[in-house]
Amino acid sequence: MKTCTFIDFMQALKPWLNDDYIKQARFDDKGNFTLTFVDGGQKVYQVDDCTAAQVKDAVELMKKNGVPVLK
Repeated sequence: MKTCTFIDFMQALKPWLNDDYIKQARFDDKGNFTLTFVDGGQKVYQVDDCTAAQVKDAVELMKKNGVPVLK
């Protein structure tokens, strides 16, 4: 698991924001984001400085780009 700031997480997320690379995303109330890729790989990010509004924004951005988001 990689611990990062919300800004760092969003920067890391941008290149993968499409449904051709990310199979699904999952998040929890502790700020953990798990990205599952179409090749079976996973990356888990612990975002340590995000607010509920920022989590909502990140989820909406992923959904807008065709990435299924589970909670």
